[in-house]
Amino acid sequence: MKKTLFTDTMIRKLKPEEMDYTRSEGNGFTVRVMPSGSKTWLYLYTFDERRRKMNLGTYPEVTLETARTRFEDARRKVKNGIDPMAEQEEAKVARRKAPTVADLIEEYIEKHAKIHKRSWQDDERLLNKEILSVWGKRKASDITKRDVTLLLESIIDRGSPAMSNQVLKVTRKVFNFGIERDIIKTTPFTGVKALAPNNSRDRVLSESEIKTIWENINTAAISDEIVRALKLVLVTGQRPGEVSGMQSTEIDGHWWTIPAERAKNGKSHRVYLSDLALDLIGPLEVMDQVTGEMKTKGFIFPCPHRDKDRPIDSHALPVAVRRNLAWPLTDKNGKPLFTKEGKPATENRLGIDHFTPHDLRRTAATFMAKAGEMDEVIDAVLNHTKGGIIKVYNQYRYDKEKQIALEAWARKIESIVKDETSGKVLPFRKAKEV
Repeated sequence: MKKTLFTDTMIRKLKPEEMDYTRSEGNGFTVRVMPSGSKTWLYLYTFDERRRKMNLGTYPEVTLETARTRFEDARRKVKNGIDPMAEQEEAKVARRKAPTVADLIEEYIEKHAKIHKRSWQDDERLLNKEILSVWGKRKASDITKRDVTLLLESIIDRGSPAMSNQVLKVTRKVFNFGIERDIIKTTPFTGVKALAPNNSRDRVLSESEIKTIWENINTAAISDEIVRALKLVLVTGQRPGEVSGMQSTEIDGHWWTIPAERAKNGKSHRVYLSDLALDLIGPLEVMDQVTGEMKTKGFIFPCPHRDKDRPIDSHALPVAVRRNLAWPLTDKNGKPLFTKEGKPATENRLGIDHFTPHDLRRTAATFMAKAGEMDEVIDAVLNHTKGGIIKVYNQYRYDKEKQIALEAWARKIESIVKDETSGKVLPFRKAKEV
């Protein structure tokens, strides 16, 4: 084998022949030229009395300078009793076994979210929708800060700045979890800030909007269970997730006790149910279709599409509202219609500006404040945790005051949604299909 000092010009001018051949610079640093014209850098050496041939990369993707650096590093390892090819193979195996983002998310949900978060399903839903489709198959250790920034920007560009901030919050937590469990060594979220303003919502429905939504929601593309649940959020001022999971066993007369395991702050909470609220809830017993006997209803808002032993998903409420605020229009053949700008044509089936189910809770609190209710009473209705020393010394639960406030609020709603012609309160529920 002819030994020649390599130069870029010399490597570039090597021409393919009928058979592959090699040129060596000495000490095992070699280039192999294939009949196809491809050129590969090699390090030929002996380790444990075995002849070894280590691939250093392909020219010109790997330059002469880079190939020589790799060769010198490998040669140094051989001199120190380390087989660089064995080390390279171990790295490849480790690489193949390295967890993907999907693996990391799965472990986060099972080992952390399900154990420590009541809202773990919200995390799972967000990660499945926003992260798995983009990063799922990639190695978790390969995600860079630039990847994070591009992902957040893409969510903002589609018109969801708040979701961008939520994705940052949850996904950062997932990668921090990976570091804590030694799944990954570093996180790409270090130094990443929210790209969209993190404004707290202050949407409160007006009286005219309450009346409009109360009537229009009955004819919107929303199930009866979700219609009643949304109205009950407004009537009781409770959290949408706590309302959607309501069970008949939690109700005793005019009082509904939200158990600690279902309450957001981990504390059981008594809610007074006005007659208006009880009308929305309906009967607590149903007839058994087999025995003909009456039995406890179970979930007040059972999922209509799945097993009746499960309540409607709390996520179904905001989805139903969002879809009906921009319901896609179609022609007589069911094909989507588009505006002059080429965007999907939609109609607002609810008849008011954008709002979320949680805004109904804020609306209830605001109207109570306008009616002169004390902040302590409103906080008690909403099950807000007391702050400072007061939470230690004031153990009063304000049941009497909560009853007065919620009865007054129910009367206010009834006055708002009363039909001007007949003087009757507009229907609570969707009309039954015949």
